[in-house]
Amino acid sequence: MPDSRSGRYSIGALAEATDTKVETVRYYERVGLLPKPGRTTGNYRAYTGDHLARLSFIRRARDLGFTLDQIRALLGLADHKDNDCCTVDAMARDHLGDIDRKISDLKALRRELNDLLGQCQRGTIADCRIIGALSPVAK
Repeated sequence: MPDSRSGRYSIGALAEATDTKVETVRYYERVGLLPKPGRTTGNYRAYTGDHLARLSFIRRARDLGFTLDQIRALLGLADHKDNDCCTVDAMARDHLGDIDRKISDLKALRRELNDLLGQCQRGTIADCRIIGALSPVAK
């Protein structure tokens, strides 16, 4: 966890505290989601509690399925605490709509695959309905 003298985190400690891979932390820095940390006298990254909070925000947003662009926008909005949250609400509602569409698509896929499995005669591959459904239609 943080160095008791400086209150700073190494990249490994930050990654561990947020259940994030070290390479992912570096990636978030490269794409500008996580600010570049200061450096120690030994030139190691030295993250602060602000980095921990921001990375935790990013991780939670990713867990909820937000894209990196959406997270970038949410972080920008989060930096203006006095503004009203209608933009955040709209983003969350749009995202929820996307999730609902994906659930609907997955249910349709489940029905289709279940129907194919129900047609299985346990015969040969030549007669397999699943292979037939996946194969291109002959012209």
